[in-house]
Amino acid sequence: MGAGAFAVRLVGMLAWVLLAASCIRIPPPPALAIRQVPVATTPGVRDKLYPAREPEVMVWLIADPLHTGMVFPYAWLLESGFVPPLGFGHPTYVTLSWGERTAYVQKSPLNPWQIFRAFFTPSPSVMEMIPFDGYVVNVCQQQRIWRNLVPRGRGPQLAAFLNHVSRHSPDGRPRVIGPSSWGGGVLMEGNFTYHLPRICNVWTAQTIEACGGEMHPWFALTADGLIRQAQRPRNGFENVWLGTPKAQPH
Repeated sequence: MGAGAFAVRLVGMLAWVLLAASCIRIPPPPALAIRQVPVATTPGVRDKLYPAREPEVMVWLIADPLHTGMVFPYAWLLESGFVPPLGFGHPTYVTLSWGERTAYVQKSPLNPWQIFRAFFTPSPSVMEMIPFDGYVVNVCQQQRIWRNLVPRGRGPQLAAFLNHVSRHSPDGRPRVIGPSSWGGGVLMEGNFTYHLPRICNVWTAQTIEACGGEMHPWFALTADGLIRQAQRPRNGFENVWLGTPKAQPH
């Protein structure tokens, strides 16, 4: 490659990086997508709903050293307008996270080129949703876990954001592209590209904002940076589990 061609390519890459940096946030859903009044209870989940008089709902933030996700009462999402894949079932909780599609779909570790492509080019994304019925700490033992009570009335904003980040089929349901990485859940095709700086932890930050929190995405690029913000008094997340340490070789 000649010096001139290299310079042109370098300038193009720098221009793309600057453009990407200005688009750190996932675009918000249209205001009309936010339901002002929760929809009626879905048949089959009434016994798992919080009583309507309860003003707050417990949510959880889960994290490994690099990646973060959220856990929500599933019935609360449904009553707030979240649209699940057809036949997903009626679990007590779902864990949700967002990321680059190949990293979720491929069973083997990413090679250096795949890592570069995931971070430095616009890559397809997925939102993973995993159902479960047990106590959150028991199910997610390998993760660090924080919890928080959020206003029940934030459900429609949260549901609108979660609906917005998935691509939908003509029937209005999210497109499922495969099984989850564990737990019998699903991978839903993302509606927006994954790239630096718009990575998984920025999705989590915006999800916390949808729950009423105040987050700065530039300080949420790392899991620990996001957690520091989540633990601020304004956001109110408290640590309830430090994670199960990995067994050391003998």
